[in-house]
Amino acid sequence: MNKPLWIVLEGGDGAGKGIAGGVVQDLFNDRQMPFIKTREPGGTPEGEDLRRMLLGESGHVWEKTSEIMLMTTSRVQHVSRVIRPHLAAGTSVLCDRYVHSTLAYQGYGHEGPIDFIERLHQEAVGGDMPDLTIILDIDPEIGIARAKRRLEEDCVDEGRMEGLAMEFHQRVRRGYLTIAANDPARHIVVDASRSIPEVREEISNRLSAWIETQQGRTAPRRK
Repeated sequence: MNKPLWIVLEGGDGAGKGIAGGVVQDLFNDRQMPFIKTREPGGTPEGEDLRRMLLGESGHVWEKTSEIMLMTTSRVQHVSRVIRPHLAAGTSVLCDRYVHSTLAYQGYGHEGPIDFIERLHQEAVGGDMPDLTIILDIDPEIGIARAKRRLEEDCVDEGRMEGLAMEFHQRVRRGYLTIAANDPARHIVVDASRSIPEVREEISNRLSAWIETQQGRTAPRRK
């Protein structure tokens, strides 16, 4: 019987996490692995309320520490009420963003306190980490243009981050690459600037190989 896996999708705005998510879902289905899809901020009713407050383009101006605390508040609810229970029940978890986003955006992007974010994650969330994080890497000039077009087409009010300066998004990108470089065994970095078929193929091949290695182990490492 396949053991449950926890996979997180990360990347700058417009990097193509939806494309990556489709590949992961296909692989889970091919292996008959039950799974849930979830997201951050969000994943619970409380988290979805916080998401609207944090990502909406108007109405809220957050101090750095306030934003970090609210992101973590959403995560505490999410991990406790969704992620842990499903993994314990044998259901894999596919999550759109996790603590890596807080580190990349509120830490590297806003030049906030990295040590504080890491300590808060350990103390408030319990330090829970996914088995694998897939980071979609893309030039922010390309990604932000994609993201703004998608938000406009879908009429979604979640464009606060997309409206920030390009220097911010460049720092976010460097943050993601730094996170991956510091723990390469638990991260896959994919060049998301290529064509959709090329991106899909790379994710499928690398993730398939990784899943095979994981299913040969007795238990995933999450701390």
